Amino acid sequence: MRYTSTIRLLAAGTTLIALGTPALALDGNDLVKKLNSALYMQQGAGIVPGSVEVNGSNITLRNSRFEAGAGQGSLPLGTIEMEGVEEDAGGYTIESLTFENVDIRQDTTEITASDITMSGVTVPASTTGNSLGSVLLYDEATTGPMEIKVEGKSLASISSSKLTTEVSEDDKKVDFDLHVDGIKADLSTVEAPSTKQIIIDLGLSSLDGKISMVGSWDLEPGTLAIEEYAFDFANIGKLDLAFSLSGYTLDFVRSANETAKAMEANPNKQEAEQAANLAMLGLMQRLTFNSAMIRFEDAGITERGLDVAGKQQGTTGDQIAQMIKAMTPIVLAQYNIPELQNALSQAVNTYLDKPGNLTVTAQPQNPVPFPMILGAGMGAPNTLPEILGVTVKAND
Repeated sequence: MRYTSTIRLLAAGTTLIALGTPALALDGNDLVKKLNSALYMQQGAGIVPGSVEVNGSNITLRNSRFEAGAGQGSLPLGTIEMEGVEEDAGGYTIESLTFENVDIRQDTTEITASDITMSGVTVPASTTGNSLGSVLLYDEATTGPMEIKVEGKSLASISSSKLTTEVSEDDKKVDFDLHVDGIKADLSTVEAPSTKQIIIDLGLSSLDGKISMVGSWDLEPGTLAIEEYAFDFANIGKLDLAFSLSGYTLDFVRSANETAKAMEANPNKQEAEQAANLAMLGLMQRLTFNSAMIRFEDAGITERGLDVAGKQQGTTGDQIAQMIKAMTPIVLAQYNIPELQNALSQAVNTYLDKPGNLTVTAQPQNPVPFPMILGAGMGAPNTLPEILGVTVKAND
């Protein structure tokens, strides 16, 4: 679709604004430099202010723009109002940030966003340390309605979003809580006849739902724990993900970003991708797997999906379900995982008989280094379920 690149560029800029990353303080150039450093921006990318007006501890940044760098263009950010700006040991604190409402138009694509604010922003003096003092933090970031339109027709929108964070008393851990409400998308614009008919048969000409995420990041061991990452959509269901891994330290993040920068800077994209894959494989050696869970709670999509599959094959949804139940143990038998095969087959049967929920959990007795997982995956993949402690349940 010819609008894809435009939408990506505009959405990237709007997301940047929505998360409230750009800011300026008493020494505007110094703060912009430290903001871009804290955000691990690509070389040459960042916030470019048109003018900076200082009034006591309040700052107004006018005619600002985001330079994407690497020839990817720029996006206007407009006016940013900052209140309660103070310098703090080489860094900066900002009580509140208010962004100008967004109305970005390019060709026939338009992105709008309003009521964009942040509070309790802390800009680090340096990003070279291994504590939260080297991380850009904020207490709360919110947006009001956001919308993407093409040729005047709304394709996707949200009513509001809110991200809150809380730093532990010892400054070693940060908890975060994200809610994105009123998500809507229009799928009736799909033009491919076969896909359009499937969407109609599934009753999904439009989407309506919300996203939530709750988690924490403990910097010293680098433990990133996502307790809930849920996508909840009407007439479809709720998909909930959770995982925990260790080794995701600031040093790991910096190394990953350096790899990304090197890939962008290399004009030979095939060579750059190969080098990046090798580098990322090396970085994976630092990580340890603690646990993971994926759970789906049905809200009608399973039965409709079976009916659509049946229609395509000239049969019924119930017959498709029976076929899946019969084929599951046969397909799984080739992987030599008898215990998981039995549990998975039983869970599939239970779920298809009366779609309720399906949960897959990986809970090893002890944390498993990623190199062990990769080695088992290449040498003896049938041992992975036991190594990771995989279990499957339905309708629990």
